[in-house]
Amino acid sequence: MATKAARVRHGSEKASLYDEITNRIISELEKGCVPWVQPWGTAAAKAPLAMPGNAATRRPYSGINVLILWGAVIEHGFPGQSWLTFRQALSLGGNVRKGERGTTVVYADRFIPDEEKKRARETGEEAQAVPFLKRFTVFNTAQCENLPEGVAAAAPPPLDPIEPRVEALIEATGIDFRIGGNHAFYSPAHDYVQVPPPQAFFEPINWHRTALHELGHATGHGSRLARDLTGSFGSKKYAFEELVAEMNAAFCCASLGIVPTVRHADYIASWLQLLRDDNRAIVRAASQASKAADFLLAFLPERDAGEDIEAPVEWAAA
Repeated sequence: MATKAARVRHGSEKASLYDEITNRIISELEKGCVPWVQPWGTAAAKAPLAMPGNAATRRPYSGINVLILWGAVIEHGFPGQSWLTFRQALSLGGNVRKGERGTTVVYADRFIPDEEKKRARETGEEAQAVPFLKRFTVFNTAQCENLPEGVAAAAPPPLDPIEPRVEALIEATGIDFRIGGNHAFYSPAHDYVQVPPPQAFFEPINWHRTALHELGHATGHGSRLARDLTGSFGSKKYAFEELVAEMNAAFCCASLGIVPTVRHADYIASWLQLLRDDNRAIVRAASQASKAADFLLAFLPERDAGEDIEAPVEWAAA
């Protein structure tokens, strides 16, 4: 059984990690940068627009780790979105180059403390699991050498054209999707999405990004992922749901090879307040956004029905 001191240290380390991640996102937002809308296609970004993945397992990262790894690609100008742990590089016959510094990502899971197990036995109630978050280090394959041919290969170019694929995805979801009006929204009460026609957008590619944003809200319906959609405009619940939908759109766009401009920059102030008040909000929102994106992308006509799109637990967020 863990000692009280050990539990305190564990709790402090967990809080510190949440603070570290949240403070990083706050810093970017305060500079006017939205971490989930990266400057793809600029001199600062050599890597193709894509979701980051593990080069050994071929599994995608999810949740807050997507933002962390995208940020590292932009900051260091890495040419690809593939990552390995130190041991994985060795297991593939390669190695991390001397002097390279890794990127810290997080592992989230739940465990049942011994005290809680005892309480459950004594009361006959169900034991409650406690979430935990811990860090580990990964390296971009560009930081490694002697890897087998193909391991560090750049991601394939996105399928062209994008628009028919998004339209097919919208139809396949079965969500009531309406085109018209002069503003985009999702109606939780009536469970439908409405988006103005593409001609109403200054940059046509943003119609698709907007559609994915509103579809992200629709994934929260009780018949789908059952998120809390009761927040009124200006509330923390509302800001949180907008954060989920916005990151969901970014994750879907990256998976589909769409490069939209930033949306909802006017929400930055409310997001900053949300993150300052709750150091776990960004981690929870990124996790919910990954679940929403996975839900929507599972309807892609090209995807095999039996294909596993779930990221392994070590890439999830609390």
